Amino acid sequence: MKRTLRLRASAAILVAAFASFVLSVTLWFTGSHEQGIFVGLWVPSILSFGVIALQMGSDAVQTSSDRNE
Repeated sequence: MKRTLRLRASAAILVAAFASFVLSVTLWFTGSHEQGIFVGLWVPSILSFGVIALQMGSDAVQTSSDRNE
């Protein structure tokens, strides 16, 4: 169950980053260059947040399993 939740969270993070990338490229090619750059900066932020959130989640699971032993 925990593995499935982690995979879903990873997929959601990747979808959000990809959507931001697509929006950024769309804005750029429709002439909104500054907005495209701004939205493009979201991609690494989303991915960084995702890595931190997943790491914190796995640490919390590990800590709770250590307490149960």
